[in-house]
Amino acid sequence: MARIAGRFSRVEPRATARAYLLGLLSHAERKNCWQPAEQAGHARPGPMQRLLRCARWDADAVRDDIRAYAVEHLGAQGAVLIVDETGFVKKGRASAGVQRQYTGTAGRIENSQVGVFLAYATSRGRTLIDRRLYLPEQSWCSDPGRRQAAGIPETVQFQTKPRLAWEMIAAALDAGVEAPWVTGDEAYGQDPQLRAALEARGTGYVMAVACSTRVRINSGRTTMRADTVAERLPASAWQRHSAGNGAKGPRYYDWAWIHIGTDGHRHLLVRRNRTTGELAFYLCWSPTEVTLAELVRVAGVRWSVEECFQAAKGQVGLDHYQVRNWTSWHRHITLAMLALAFLTALAADAAPDRPIDPHHPARGSDPITLTVPEIRRLLVVALNPRPCQRPGSCTGPHGSDATKQQPAAATTDNGQLTNSLDRSRNRTGVLVRYKSFV
Repeated sequence: MARIAGRFSRVEPRATARAYLLGLLSHAERKNCWQPAEQAGHARPGPMQRLLRCARWDADAVRDDIRAYAVEHLGAQGAVLIVDETGFVKKGRASAGVQRQYTGTAGRIENSQVGVFLAYATSRGRTLIDRRLYLPEQSWCSDPGRRQAAGIPETVQFQTKPRLAWEMIAAALDAGVEAPWVTGDEAYGQDPQLRAALEARGTGYVMAVACSTRVRINSGRTTMRADTVAERLPASAWQRHSAGNGAKGPRYYDWAWIHIGTDGHRHLLVRRNRTTGELAFYLCWSPTEVTLAELVRVAGVRWSVEECFQAAKGQVGLDHYQVRNWTSWHRHITLAMLALAFLTALAADAAPDRPIDPHHPARGSDPITLTVPEIRRLLVVALNPRPCQRPGSCTGPHGSDATKQQPAAATTDNGQLTNSLDRSRNRTGVLVRYKSFV
């Protein structure tokens, strides 16, 4: 909190922001304004709602603090910026940016909001460092009444998702974030303007593209579909590489790369599933010569953003909000990102000094790497935060006592969790960092 305290001009919103963050880090099953209010001992969620809607503080400035904090604690060579989006399924038409649109969260078209995010990933960890709420052009940008009701500033105009992604990337680079690579899925890799902007900035990229993407081979003399190029590759062109560790160890695929264009810095990267034969394609550019192994590493890092979304939604309530206002959305999302960055930094600090060999099973005496969910559970167990005890307080929106809806602090496997923290590199440091944070 000391890092962002200066972003709040008054004591009350500063204290409320602290309480809100503690609620996001707590064991509460749902983390909208009601549950953080209960955690803080408030009879009603009013202070939390004011924090998100009308209190005077700059969420973008706090976002800048999160970005600096992430680089400070996770920074390492070969950092990668990852652009991606996630959906927030909603009811009704009042929430800023909501409409029926495809969201990967549901895997289909749903009434939802879509946020475009930027993640920062290194060998030490990964976390979200920026966010933009996508505002659909027809249903929102062209409807003044709807915009006003949702509190959307007049300065906010329609921008494509790749354009929002570029704004976040440029802001990170302008702020001094040292990240030689950017990666993203097809929604962003297919955009030529985004790729051109990255090249103009001198930032390398490994961007997923469709199989129908046309590329220039033979020193730019021949244009061909990416999948056709892959079909004509000889067996000797394929090499086995790991795209990084998964839940069961290294994720091995067959990879091939083809020089495209007229210089030596542009490639088509092809990934082949060793079991199904399914292909994936990436357009790559780098300001200097690189190895196939480096391009494979960057392509594999892209999945880190999915882990960020999973942790943010599952651990700190990224999608638990019940707000409709433009400003409120950005404020809740920003505070959830701060909570996630803090947990990620704790996990990085608690990690063993030496890397664990994924090819050999861990021994009981080996140092272990704690995950973000484990770190959060350990903090809940170790510090045992108490819910408010005032009779009749924290009545939920349907008249039920919210305290009855909350699970008790996790006690299952407490001994195992404590042993895990003891086997991590810095048990005391984790708790000290937590106390200094709050």
